[in-house]
Amino acid sequence: MSEGFTAAWLARREPFDAKARSGALADRLIAALPSRPRLLELGAGAGSLFRWLAPRIGRAQAWTLLDADAELLADGLDRIADWAARQGWTVSSPYGALIVHTPRGAWRVEARVLDFSAGAEALPLSGHDAVVCSALLDLVSVAWARAVSRLLAVPFLACLTVDGRDRFIPPLPSDRLVARGFARHMRRDKGFGPAMGQRAAATFARLLGEAGFAVATAPSDWRIPRSASAMLADMVDGHANAAAEALPAAAARIAAWRAARLSAVAAGRLGIVIGHRDLLALPRKD
Repeated sequence: MSEGFTAAWLARREPFDAKARSGALADRLIAALPSRPRLLELGAGAGSLFRWLAPRIGRAQAWTLLDADAELLADGLDRIADWAARQGWTVSSPYGALIVHTPRGAWRVEARVLDFSAGAEALPLSGHDAVVCSALLDLVSVAWARAVSRLLAVPFLACLTVDGRDRFIPPLPSDRLVARGFARHMRRDKGFGPAMGQRAAATFARLLGEAGFAVATAPSDWRIPRSASAMLADMVDGHANAAAEALPAAAARIAAWRAARLSAVAAGRLGIVIGHRDLLALPRKD
């Protein structure tokens, strides 16, 4: 998987992720899990989804965090240990795994390094009661998604898939140009083949439905207020950089858009909504 994310970026987005994810879909997943569920997380990064979902599950559980980036996984285990300690829970590390001892049971967390962009067949899907991911589906190809949907036999929860419903408030005439360039940039190959980008949630929902799953989706938009200047600047820079790379002939107009948007951030006059969707797929009961 060639698309890389820094620990600093993942830490900055974590509170926005936590507010955006669909609690209703997560609760439906939890209701379908056994008493001590085993979860596999794809593209786990620094463990943000674990810190959000594990307390909702509450009871004893075991997680395998899978990512191609060993440093991010190590950082994630450290963050989980620090976070658990702040809750007043004891943490131990037997045999390389992390055990979080909570009043409602022990949570076992194992990190495994695996570049699964080569093929879905490399994924250790067996031996788990659910597969989860966050901010992953828009990076993968239709071929990869089709292979996963055919191999999957357990509940699947995918959070925070970009869907293109972005709004910069107040609007500017060049917003459409930047959005077009950003969407084109998202579809480039990130190691899995041409990425689904903003079509990912709808495409994956269709594929999972064809594979025999009952599928539900829900909006999970980031709502970035005017006070969150660092995150707003990240969004402006990220959209402008991607759009300029995808539409080099429009670089001057995109640069002017960036300057205007960053000026609005500095003046406390910009808010942004980044459209996402969460997806839950449950095996249909015969």
